[in-house]
Amino acid sequence: MKITLNRINDNFHFELKNERGHIVNVDSRPEFGGNDMGPSPMELVLMGVAGCSAIDMISILKKQRQEITSFKAEVEGERVQVGEAKPFKNITVVFFLEGPINEEKALRAAQLSFEKYCSVSKTLEPTATIHYKVVLNNITLG
Repeated sequence: MKITLNRINDNFHFELKNERGHIVNVDSRPEFGGNDMGPSPMELVLMGVAGCSAIDMISILKKQRQEITSFKAEVEGERVQVGEAKPFKNITVVFFLEGPINEEKALRAAQLSFEKYCSVSKTLEPTATIHYKVVLNNITLG
């Protein structure tokens, strides 16, 4: 896996590209000298958690022949000062699923994602605690 980065302006706007040609813009917020032309690197980390776990959950539920009519997630990260850096300390993921989905299967899919399959979450595990919950058809499970 390889990513290339190209600086776009005189500040912190970068274009990142993977080996398949997919492009993501990254920038810093204006209060930190950027132009807000894309998400920050730390926001990309949270996006990675959301995307990785969503792929896992949908894959698991599809294999179990569960019909997903809507799938959304919200991810929030709490950061802590460690020297000059501010890594994530706690990350909370809330999944919002709709459809005729079995409650136990929805909960199990989330559990399997975070405990077994999600490489992004596993990468963050040594430094951040990841919490998750599942809301199925507007009812919080578990």
